Amino acid sequence: MATASVAVDFPTHCIPPAIAGIPPIDGTTSAEITVDNAAPKVGDTVTVTYTVVEAAASNPVDLALPADIMTPTGKVSVAGAQSGDITVTGPKKNEPVPGKGAFPSFSMSGTLTVTAPGEITLSPGDYNIHTSYIMELDTPCTVTDPPAPVSQTITATGGGQVEERSIRLGAASGKAGDTVTVTGTGFTAGAPVTLAGRSGDAQTGDTATAEADGSGSFSGQLTVNDPATTGIVAYEGTAWDPDKGAGPQAYTVTQGGGETPDGSQRLTSSVQAGTLSMTQAGDSVALSAVDFGQGGASRGALNTVIVKDFRGGPAGWSLTGKVTDFTGPGGAAIGASALGWDPVCETKSGSPSTCAAGSKGTVGGAGATLASTPDGTLTGGEFTVDARLSLDVPAFTAPGAYTGVLTLTLT
Repeated sequence: MATASVAVDFPTHCIPPAIAGIPPIDGTTSAEITVDNAAPKVGDTVTVTYTVVEAAASNPVDLALPADIMTPTGKVSVAGAQSGDITVTGPKKNEPVPGKGAFPSFSMSGTLTVTAPGEITLSPGDYNIHTSYIMELDTPCTVTDPPAPVSQTITATGGGQVEERSIRLGAASGKAGDTVTVTGTGFTAGAPVTLAGRSGDAQTGDTATAEADGSGSFSGQLTVNDPATTGIVAYEGTAWDPDKGAGPQAYTVTQGGGETPDGSQRLTSSVQAGTLSMTQAGDSVALSAVDFGQGGASRGALNTVIVKDFRGGPAGWSLTGKVTDFTGPGGAAIGASALGWDPVCETKSGSPSTCAAGSKGTVGGAGATLASTPDGTLTGGEFTVDARLSLDVPAFTAPGAYTGVLTLTLT
């Protein structure tokens, strides 16, 4: 069951800015995690607040810091029914801090989308205190022996709208009258699901029903009789709604049977649906170096990605990316939000679809779209995706190599 949040203490390793000329600080952080909904349903979005009551580090310089120059960021560790990290950020707001004085309490917030029923535990994670006064300085603090103690437990129940519904077909084609197995995940637990054929933007006469189990998954059988059917969808409710459904997945009705006149031969050919795939030219990128004390843009180029959409159906695709924090020597770090990109996408001549590049801007831990193609009557093709990369490095970032991982996902 959901429990009230509790303040917890945990050992922390903090790296003062190099300009301070002092060694790392090993101390204790006191923190508390609170939520705006301790009993959510699957699909709900919960606001999570990470409050550092007492930081392990303090103002590393003799200079007093004025009000409203601190910007904290951090992570909340998620475990139990679902796992991962929540990125949290705080406002640029603080009381004045005397020279070498203790940092005041601060709070950071983020959101958790509930994807599974059951108990979900929340623990405070690493955090960074960024100060913007005369110089841009960071004091990153990491949990010495992660995970830190659990501060908040929430209990999620089934029901509610679940994101990322998806379906798969047991076959990509069949003769009129054949039955195809349709499986799905991410639907509302216990909800009735309609399986239906599609022809472009219209529904055909091929329909069947299934029911999602407690985890939101289902398996059903759809008999396809209508030769006009070119795709199959699954949805909740009385009519197709892309917000409550998944698909279409391409399906081809092949010609079958029939009599052949004497002295004739029936010739039959078929075009088989393929897959959606991507390849990349390499798995490492060396960004340009920047000078300590100057900082600025560390630039480079994404390894070229080739997307091949050979499914031959009505569904488009989306290529997204998200990046981790860049970790450096002695626990120093550059936040994921410092990485930006400027995407470009080229479409191979003859492709039914046209690729659209994502917007120029921040990649970050939450992610951004690199490129995509829209849904249509017939989609597919071959596409070349690139992007210029730029990492905004603060002026007095500790010297050394910083490494982050950019993960690309094609759906």
